[in-house]
Order: sequence, then structure tokens, then C-alpha cells
Amino acid sequence: MTTYLNLENLRFYAYHGVMPQEQVVGNEYIVNLRMKVDVSKAMASDEVADTVNYAEVFEAIKKEMEIPSKLIEHVAGRITKRLFKEFPTIEEITLKLSKRNPPMGADIDAAAIECNITREETKGFLQK
Repeated sequence: MTTYLNLENLRFYAYHGVMPQEQVVGNEYIVNLRMKVDVSKAMASDEVADTVNYAEVFEAIKKEMEIPSKLIEHVAGRITKRLFKEFPTIEEITLKLSKRNPPMGADIDAAAIECNITREETKGFLQK
């Protein structure tokens, strides 16, 4: 059985960006997260200890979003790294991080990065 836990459209106001003004004014960001997790034990037990507590996942993401970065790629990397470290039962993460209305002179809703990373793929990445 393959199961996924999803957190959809988490909204944050944060201070990421290459332009100095972006790190002063800030912007709205949206995070969508899909985590591959074996929840078969939780399905039987009805205990949060047998799954990934998504309130704790939210707090981990929130803490990473509070750290200003130039690139959303860097923020996405930090978030996935932290989630794999703090939640050993997560097998795979698909993360989409969107920056609403980026200051680039275009009529655009958002610029985003979407990455799909398995725990196995992070062996070297997590060591850094």
C-alpha cells in the first residue's frame, strides 16, 4: 500500500529574494507538500504516534520560512532537509514553493520550484 500525507496551500509571509527590497518588504509564499509515509499502523491504531504529525511538520516548515534567503530553491532545500531529519518515517517528499507576484515586471501569479526527493536520494545532501 502506498500512502501520502498532504499539506495544501500553506501560506506564509516571508523575506526571500535576490533584490534587497524583497528582503525588506517581503512577499506571500505558498507551500504545497506531499509526503510518502507508511500509515498502515495509524490506520489500525488511531494514534498520532503511528503517523507523521502534520502540525509538527507545519512548525518545521514555518521555522525554515522565517529564515531569509535569496533563492526559493535554497528555501526548498532547507525545508526538505529538515523534514527528512526530523521525521524518519517520511520516505519521499514532493514540495512546491511558490512566490506570489514576484517583482519581475510580468503579469504573473507566482514563480515556483517543485521538487521530488526520496530519502535515498538525500544520503549525501543530508550530511552537509
